[in-house]
Amino acid sequence: MKFFYILYQYLIAWPVFLVITIFTALFTIIFVPFRNAEFVHKEQQFWSKCAFWLFFLPVSVDGLENIKPGQSYVFVANHQSMFDVWLVYGWLPVVFKWLMKAELRKVPFVGTACKAAGHIFVDRRNAKAAMESLQEIEKQLTNGVCTVIFPEGTRSLNGEVGRFKRGAFQIAMDLGLPVIPLSLSGCFEVLPKGKPFVHRHAVHMHVGEPIDLKQFKDAEGKPDANAAIDAVRNAVIAGIRKF
Repeated sequence: MKFFYILYQYLIAWPVFLVITIFTALFTIIFVPFRNAEFVHKEQQFWSKCAFWLFFLPVSVDGLENIKPGQSYVFVANHQSMFDVWLVYGWLPVVFKWLMKAELRKVPFVGTACKAAGHIFVDRRNAKAAMESLQEIEKQLTNGVCTVIFPEGTRSLNGEVGRFKRGAFQIAMDLGLPVIPLSLSGCFEVLPKGKPFVHRHAVHMHVGEPIDLKQFKDAEGKPDANAAIDAVRNAVIAGIRKF
């Protein structure tokens, strides 16, 4: 059965998903004036959900009641696999902008569509450009528009949650926005970094309670970014499900 599942992936699932990806990219580019509209978001959600439907991967989500409609948030998630992107995009019921690495700009269709959708590319090798990217995404976080960030910066090599970088927390502190931890489970087992084919496995997304970073102060009463980062990282880890 494993042989036939792998054969199905390369002969059917990936080719069909590629066609859907191209269609979604063109749709996003055409409707760029309406990039925050609900109908555009629904199309992008459909594209993401197709990744799981085509590979017969069961998805479960809890904690959506922690999201208040109309409120902007900074969502922070662990990063295990490419399927993390489709899990968040498909099942997070808010309009949001990704903060993504600059290399993705070069991906045909996808890079152009991401730019049209308002997602922000970050050049991690250039500190000045990275800061400008943070400022650019901050301008968009109004009227319920959110951002989703993988603060580890790259996919985990072993499924464990790595060290969190400061960018997401800088945005939240600058704008006074609450941070919501997203705990993604099972995506590493589905497609570990560097592996050539998908494994069937259940995946889960836990939406944690909002965390107000204003509560984290140092001994002098100043904002304590390190304490905030540790608290959010611990919340992400606590919500990861063991299958």
